[in-house]
Amino acid sequence: MEKMIVVEAEKCTGCRMCEMVCSVSHEGVSNPARARIGVVKWEADGYYLPMLCQQCEDAPCAAVCPVKAITRDQELARVVVDLDKCIGCKLCISICPFGGMGYDVIGRKVIKCDLCGGDPVCVKFCDPGALQYVDANKADMKKKRQAGKNLSELMRKHA
Repeated sequence: MEKMIVVEAEKCTGCRMCEMVCSVSHEGVSNPARARIGVVKWEADGYYLPMLCQQCEDAPCAAVCPVKAITRDQELARVVVDLDKCIGCKLCISICPFGGMGYDVIGRKVIKCDLCGGDPVCVKFCDPGALQYVDANKADMKKKRQAGKNLSELMRKHA
């Protein structure tokens, strides 16, 4: 069954643990700049949003890659970069509408979420539960329930 990382921003505390464990897992160092996930912060509002690759079905990053180094792994429903083919042009970074692609200036390579081979460490270490690795159809249903609840509350206010 296809799975995906779902972000529930309202649960994010901005601790950045996801960034730390991601960089340690992939690069062996605790450095958020080398993580495949990034927490965008609006400090004044107390709002934090973990951002990562959305593993697009029709990925723009793959479409613009001039050497076809970015492909879709159907087994894990993820977009992967073949670093042996990658020429470092960074077109994928510029076209990603979610900011899910990054560049590791130390390793001199393009980086993005690879779902940790189907067992994402960021999800394991997210104590507030802002990150969840769920079946794609369950993620859809959860969003539909929340939208229905919001609409119901709105209708009651105006009834």
